[in-house]
Amino acid sequence: MPNARHPSYFYRMDYFKKLLALIRQERKEDRLNWLEQAKYGSVMERRTNGTAWYPVAIRGVEPGKGDYLSIELERTTHQDLVHQFRSGMPAALFSNHQPDTNRLDGYISWLNGNQLRLSLTVDELPDWTRDGKLGIDLLFDENSYDEMENALKEAERRLDKRAEGKLVRILTGVDAPAKLYATKPITIESLNASQAAAVSAILESEDICIVHGPPGTGKTTTLVGAIRREAAKGQVLVTAPSNAAVDLLTERLQAAGLQTVRVGNPARVGERQLSFTLDRKMMAHPQMKQIRQYRKQAAEYRSLAQRYKRQFGRAEREQRKALFDEAAKLMKEVQRTEQYIVNDILDKAQVITATLVGANHYSIEQRSYELVVIDEAAQALEPASWIPILKGKKLVLAGDHFQLSPTVKSNEASKNGLATTLQEKLAALYPDRVHLLETQYRMHRDIMQFSADQFYQGRLSAATSVADKLLMKDDQPVLFIDTAGCGFEEKKEGSSSYNPEEADLLFTQLELYLNSVAAVYNPENFPSVAIISPYRQQVEVLKEKLLERKNNPLFAAVTANTIDSFQGQERDIVYISLVRSNPDGEIGFLADTRRMNVAMTRAKRKLVVIGDSATISQWPFYQSFIHYAQDLGGYESAWTFLYP
Repeated sequence: MPNARHPSYFYRMDYFKKLLALIRQERKEDRLNWLEQAKYGSVMERRTNGTAWYPVAIRGVEPGKGDYLSIELERTTHQDLVHQFRSGMPAALFSNHQPDTNRLDGYISWLNGNQLRLSLTVDELPDWTRDGKLGIDLLFDENSYDEMENALKEAERRLDKRAEGKLVRILTGVDAPAKLYATKPITIESLNASQAAAVSAILESEDICIVHGPPGTGKTTTLVGAIRREAAKGQVLVTAPSNAAVDLLTERLQAAGLQTVRVGNPARVGERQLSFTLDRKMMAHPQMKQIRQYRKQAAEYRSLAQRYKRQFGRAEREQRKALFDEAAKLMKEVQRTEQYIVNDILDKAQVITATLVGANHYSIEQRSYELVVIDEAAQALEPASWIPILKGKKLVLAGDHFQLSPTVKSNEASKNGLATTLQEKLAALYPDRVHLLETQYRMHRDIMQFSADQFYQGRLSAATSVADKLLMKDDQPVLFIDTAGCGFEEKKEGSSSYNPEEADLLFTQLELYLNSVAAVYNPENFPSVAIISPYRQQVEVLKEKLLERKNNPLFAAVTANTIDSFQGQERDIVYISLVRSNPDGEIGFLADTRRMNVAMTRAKRKLVVIGDSATISQWPFYQSFIHYAQDLGGYESAWTFLYP
């Protein structure tokens, strides 16, 4: 029977069936969005939104794994555009002449900067690849959804298996975790008390541990400290939802002296990042010399075979077949040698790092681990989290479930629970397994305290190195500028809101403040500045106004973007434009207070929030913030800046 303590969503029989239905709903919505974009979007639009490279040039062709042909391609223009390409993703090579018919589907087997290899199931490239301009389109990523669905089915199967289903039953509330015994936390010189306590808890746990890391509390430092010690017991798998988060952990683990292998494709393509990857380590392996010889010989056999014309006799046909057969035998030897190299590298690794879906990469899909770590677990879709979970005996989740939740495209799936993460569920189910990191090293104490009281039971404290650190003497670190009564009513464009008068006010006040800062700092050490808004249309307005000031050196260190874009980042100075100003008290996105927690905690030394108190104060969170700013002496009416 299910554990009686658990919430309604932990009932055993339908737990994974419900998740499976939700992820299928999300898959359907995601596919529809993708098809809509592919059907109506021009190649220039697809290039701009990161789903196409165009134009590209072929830099090399050689036999690939199995029956695949491997083509090396390079993006020759627009190399500064951010893209969504990742190793392992399905993609299609196309020609600008009849792109609907002149297409070859395959998958990306390797990516580095503006170059990639595309694996195609053809013997030779068709004639159209030699005419006109070529491009690469990303295809809808069915594989990620397949991996999630397969993981959920496997997790459901394990529920009734005593040994292999132990962790699954604990995570779904069927069985309780192993009993915890009170022991004295270890002392680690480089960690503070709450970080060391979290490391102790990880080491002592037999099954599940949650590291709750609010902004600036050193979550990554804590994880590295624990993984260093756990790696002495057995190989550790470290995962995260995004490539960027995996890359950061990989670099930190390698710097800590751990033999770390990054499986999959790094988001950053610097030499240092690439040196940790499985691909780069394979290239440096002594057996690769033999593989290069095999590949060269196979390519020569294929080249000879392809010289035969389409009209030829029996002897020529047999010779062509013999040459292709010899090439195939050599490529099988390549595969065997490559597998040996992969196993040799991975067997020697102490830590393997990958994204959640990448945890089932072909090179590691059959491996199991003493410990699985999921970082940024509060941003991970639960179905994706089960992919690495099924590979470990013990699980550590790390993140902050009071910040941004995962992105879910289907409103229906989100409303029915897909946006609720496994970390959030387990924190409610097993509060004794949650270890809060209590000292933050980012913010002035006044910036921190409102967030600490609203989300973390007042348990956060500011490290002495940042607690009283100001940009200027007698500066006020927290300021609320109230636009009530100014007539700055919001406007609508599509589904987004914007407020141009509020944007004008923001830049008026920001310029005044930066002039004061410029009297204290020179250009080399000038503070960094972020302008944030929850509304994309307002961000566009702010970016336009920033562009108008591109020749003003005061604004050289200023960036403007949405809250989601600043997740995980920090700036010395943060301005937040709340936008909403209407007689009905409607606040839309602002009702997601976790999103506002992210925005407010990006600031290190100065936080300025601009909004209409008449609209937002009807909501307790914002009313509390306005009172908090007033108590600090950080409340100003917009009239002060409009009519100084």
